[in-house]
Amino acid sequence: MKGNAVIANWKKKKVDELIEKIKKYQIIGIVDMSNLPSLQLQRIRDSLKGSVQIIMCKRRLIKIAIDICKNEKSGLIELQQYVRGMPALILTNDSPFTLAKTLRKSKSKAPAKAGQIAPNNIIIPAGSTPFSPGPIIGELSAIGIKTGIENGKIIIKSDSIVIKEGEVIKPNIASILTRLNIEPMEIGLNIIGVYENGIIFTKKVLDVDDAQYLTDLKNSIREAFNLACYISYPTKENIILLLSKAQKDAIGLAESQSIITSETLKKMLTKANFVAKHIANSAKLDVSEELPKSNEIGFKKEEEIAKDILKKLQEKKIQANKT
Repeated sequence: MKGNAVIANWKKKKVDELIEKIKKYQIIGIVDMSNLPSLQLQRIRDSLKGSVQIIMCKRRLIKIAIDICKNEKSGLIELQQYVRGMPALILTNDSPFTLAKTLRKSKSKAPAKAGQIAPNNIIIPAGSTPFSPGPIIGELSAIGIKTGIENGKIIIKSDSIVIKEGEVIKPNIASILTRLNIEPMEIGLNIIGVYENGIIFTKKVLDVDDAQYLTDLKNSIREAFNLACYISYPTKENIILLLSKAQKDAIGLAESQSIITSETLKKMLTKANFVAKHIANSAKLDVSEELPKSNEIGFKKEEEIAKDILKKLQEKKIQANKT
């Protein structure tokens, strides 16, 4: 290892341990343990025992280990940029999303303290407050909060981001958040980045809302099904619907072009009979005995049926004129 001569023996052993673990596990993540009480850390370790391994170490040593292993795991070197705060290496063979979900479950809410780093954008939501009008209006205004008065209480007019992710929480903002009973901090392992097969998954990618994910998945399936039906792309899910639609379209086309089929014959005969009766009624002629019977028509086209009917009507009219 480069620079071995100037590295303390305990540091060398720690780097060797990190290298061994990085080579052994498929999933290598970086977590930030800032503001994590030792009792909470022990509880998390106990809950993860067997499936996840956590190695606390100095940032510099983690970066050295990653650098040494970069040729064995493509894209691993990119993980160095996520080594910040009070880092620890977290290793597992589960998926990055399973790891992130497990760590989320181990977290608990806590109030913000001055000097802490915001883990996410901290938002003060719109709505009523327990405060009566007074100096608090000025304090809220100083941090960019738009207020109003309603029923003798201060209201916040719109959602406002008071601290962005990664920024230091100022004392006045911490005080306001506490007085509003907003607990934006999470006590637990704050996942920053996770490596798997050449890909780095960031916190934003891994921070998946299970309920929202399921809703989005259902919507995607519905939209894909509708698109496949619209462009007549057959799948095992829509083939019955497509065949049913194709049959209806084929029957409709056959009817519009007077094509005789087993599905259209009955309707065409009914239509021809209706036309014949309408013409007879218009001419005030009784031609019920003259109309062709269905067994006489056979498989004649509608046009031929109409011609037969008109011919019989003309003959009947000529006979009536002679008399």
